Amino acid sequence: MHSAGKSWLLLTGFILFYIIYLLFGALVFSSIERPVEDKLREDLDALKQEFLNQSCVNAASLERFLVKVLTANKYGVSVLRNSSFSSNWDLASSMFFANTLVTTVGYGHNTPLSDPGKVFSIVYALIGVPFTMLVLTACVQRLMYPLVLAPVGRLQRSGMEPRPATVLHFLLLLVLVVLFFFVAPAAVFSAVEMTWSFLDGIYFCFISLCTIGLGDFVPGTQPTQKYRSLYQVSVMVYLFVGLMMMYLLLRTFHKMADLHGLTTLLQLPRCEETDLDEEREPIVENGQRNPTPPFVTGKEDNRPLEPGSQLTYNTINKG
Repeated sequence: MHSAGKSWLLLTGFILFYIIYLLFGALVFSSIERPVEDKLREDLDALKQEFLNQSCVNAASLERFLVKVLTANKYGVSVLRNSSFSSNWDLASSMFFANTLVTTVGYGHNTPLSDPGKVFSIVYALIGVPFTMLVLTACVQRLMYPLVLAPVGRLQRSGMEPRPATVLHFLLLLVLVVLFFFVAPAAVFSAVEMTWSFLDGIYFCFISLCTIGLGDFVPGTQPTQKYRSLYQVSVMVYLFVGLMMMYLLLRTFHKMADLHGLTTLLQLPRCEETDLDEEREPIVENGQRNPTPPFVTGKEDNRPLEPGSQLTYNTINKG
């Protein structure tokens, strides 16, 4: 098999294993936490009935009731929700929790109720977080050529100088990311989540894709929401792809900063990466040496990516 084919096959295997890892985590979290949640719901219902049956409510009983209610609400169990409300630890919800755990978004809307669940969260995150970063990095590496190097090469061949071409490309990429991963999803969230405004949707997208994860807005938590499981899986896909595009945007900005000398000016580390291959030829042969990275040449514009190559602005023409 061709080496490039092996590289794509390996990446596909990583993605499949990532999905299996999420499913495995969802099954374990659901099996551990759902019985504990059900017991907590029963205790809370019993406490509610006990409180309502009291003929005389004093301050001590009211305080005890409020403490129990607030504690249960911290774990996603509300006294206002009836017993028919879907569990916070069904398969889809558990998978959503596992996804927020390994992507470090961590909304905090659900937290493990039991000690075994907390221990498993630690072990699961220790393996899942670096593996998720590995998968994201591998995906971004494959996207660098079609979304960064090739467009910049085309801009340069159209007559633009290397540095203006990188700035224009970065601005265009930024606009596309904002439109497709902030504005459009915000419109969808404001339509699906009845209590969210468009600004709330923008706010959620920003907080999520920057992995801040405050948890004040979490999708898929409404009791009467239709197709809740499918909606949560869709949000998981959005988070993964969105994080990938944010990482791509950051790498593009870093490479542009290298080319413009900003990393040298600020004494920041440069991204030391290799060329795509040893036969690369510059677009313009000027015989000058320049510390800034070169652009891709026209020859490589339609070439398949070579595995093991780092796709960076180091293939940009020296200007």
